Amino acid sequence: LVAQKMSEHWGQPVVIENRTGASGILGTAAVAKATADGYTLLVSSSSFAIAAAMQPRLPYDPHKDFVGISRIGFSTSVVAVTPSLGVKTLPQFIELARARPGKILFSSAGAGSSTHLNGEKLRLAAGFKPVHVAFKGSSDAMIEVVAGRVHYVVTGLLVMMPYIKDGRLNALAVVTPNRTPLLPDVPTVGETLPGYKRDGSHVMLAPAGTPMPVREKLSAEVRRILMLPDVQDRMKNFDYVLSPSTPTEMDQILRSDIQTFTEVAVAAGLRPK
Repeated sequence: LVAQKMSEHWGQPVVIENRTGASGILGTAAVAKATADGYTLLVSSSSFAIAAAMQPRLPYDPHKDFVGISRIGFSTSVVAVTPSLGVKTLPQFIELARARPGKILFSSAGAGSSTHLNGEKLRLAAGFKPVHVAFKGSSDAMIEVVAGRVHYVVTGLLVMMPYIKDGRLNALAVVTPNRTPLLPDVPTVGETLPGYKRDGSHVMLAPAGTPMPVREKLSAEVRRILMLPDVQDRMKNFDYVLSPSTPTEMDQILRSDIQTFTEVAVAAGLRPK
């Protein structure tokens, strides 16, 4: 969507090249080696910060080889539980989980995935001890909770909404700064756990050395596009939170995300201190 609008406005083709493999590391490495002239950019999800936190030996330096253009935004994640637990609110769930150490199961899309780290971050913030169960993807992780074989999951609202609407999942809290209009009665995690915030987002980065005037021009264009009424309307249908930033703000966001995910990974025993 951004590429199309950018191309129309500037009259230049903007080509998207999907580089799959190693959770985005191969594509990221290609951009790290590109000429720092603003013509080759990286758009990535929270996988960039998670890879930096989980893998000390990457084919690039996440701190030194990239500079920020703009944050794009983030999807809405939800803490959802199986109705068989009998809890309706996040405080009730936390109280139950604290009383059953090692008995509550949470699912994820695999070890080291964003759903895994989000689940770990929640249990660290709330002070209970669940057991992690990894699956092949977010859909599998969610279906296990729907079936009642696993107790909770923290993943995207879009895929869970049909199950929340028909009562096969109980939505306890959203992992966003504010409540979502799609579930206006569901509080944020921060309302129960003050200071809890979402980490990780979709970002646009450039190779280190890209001149600041170029970065600022690209950032301004991203912001212009994300503020267009038709873009905002379209993203609301996906409950996607648009949140553009300046290049300097993007640098700070990235450092903060890497630090937070690293702390969670260490605390959860996923990597050494």
